[in-house]
Amino acid sequence: MKLNLLDKRLVTILLIVFVQMVGAGMILPILPLYAKNEFSMSATTVTLLVAAFYAAQFVGGPILGRWSDHVGRVPVLIVSQIGTVIAFIGFGIAWAPWVLFASRIFDGLTGGNIVVAQAYVTDITPREKRAQALGLISAMFGLGFFVGPAVGGLLVGLGPQVPYFVAAAAAAVVVLLTVFTLDESMTQSEREAIRASAVKLPIRDALRIRALTLSATVVFLVQFALGLIIATFALFGEDVLFDTNPELGVGLLLGFVGLSQIITQTAILPNVLRWVGEEVSVVVGIVVRSIGLAIYAVTVSPILAIAGGVFFAMGGGLVLPPIQSIATKSVDDSKRGGLLGVVQSVSSLAIIVSTATAGLIYAVYPHLPNRVALVTSILSMIPAVMLVKRATATRTEEDTWVPSGS
Repeated sequence: MKLNLLDKRLVTILLIVFVQMVGAGMILPILPLYAKNEFSMSATTVTLLVAAFYAAQFVGGPILGRWSDHVGRVPVLIVSQIGTVIAFIGFGIAWAPWVLFASRIFDGLTGGNIVVAQAYVTDITPREKRAQALGLISAMFGLGFFVGPAVGGLLVGLGPQVPYFVAAAAAAVVVLLTVFTLDESMTQSEREAIRASAVKLPIRDALRIRALTLSATVVFLVQFALGLIIATFALFGEDVLFDTNPELGVGLLLGFVGLSQIITQTAILPNVLRWVGEEVSVVVGIVVRSIGLAIYAVTVSPILAIAGGVFFAMGGGLVLPPIQSIATKSVDDSKRGGLLGVVQSVSSLAIIVSTATAGLIYAVYPHLPNRVALVTSILSMIPAVMLVKRATATRTEEDTWVPSGS
């Protein structure tokens, strides 16, 4: 998928995701340390603050995904982005821990912008190109996290609240971009057709779809490992890797992670998909990701941490877009938004559990969350290999779920 051949709408949504992730990336390396140093939170409470977002997103994700199927992607994107602006301002004006938690929860409840952006991309992309298109979304994640964390680490030198207000401004720009530049991906007749056939995907039926259940299992295990890293990364940077200015150190380290994501999504993933297909790409990604986690499990060196971050990001880039594409192909096209909301909820559930327990694990030993993440990553190989075996077998009619009566 060459850049000059991209749909104008895809270019627009990629720009929106990039600006959104720059803002989110600004606060990622500093929020845990902000909570710890400004509000005297313990490591356990800090990781619960991280978990609060994903717990709220677990509730809000499917609702926003299904809503976007009915009213269109753009209105839901706008509502979600306004929620992000309000939440970031809440972080900046917080005067007590409960305000941080309230802002974090509100951000999670309205935080369906990425889910809806992914649904938007699948709307405008042919089925055979979805993994690459979703990979471009991940590349914008990487580019945003290449710029955002370093900027956030620098801005904290101007005051602990400054990054949150700048991030809120970036999120406000996203709202304006969406309102004035993004065309709806679904026509009125398509939305009416979806409303007329508004049938949910029952859990019982979902469990019968082999590709969906295996994909969801991979997502859960992979994101469980990610949650352990997310919740403790800044604390690990302050306590183990960086003696001075940990916000900037963690921000720069995340910059290398973001750069690795960009390279993976734009240069490596398209070739891997062409050579081995989506299912094998997932397996390769898990292996690469596990190498990165093995480095994190033992390192005390910032240089080795960079290497671990590169492998971790590259592996994640080879896993998540293909697994999302596999999942979207397992249901009727009219349910893509709801399906991605379900996948997001599985992801959020994994991160809720891992981030909520990460503080307790970290309190035992700072390297322990990284080691538990490594074990979890290795376990994700089991359903991934089963997906590969399934892909080589004869596909049956049950591979794609169609609503009853259609």
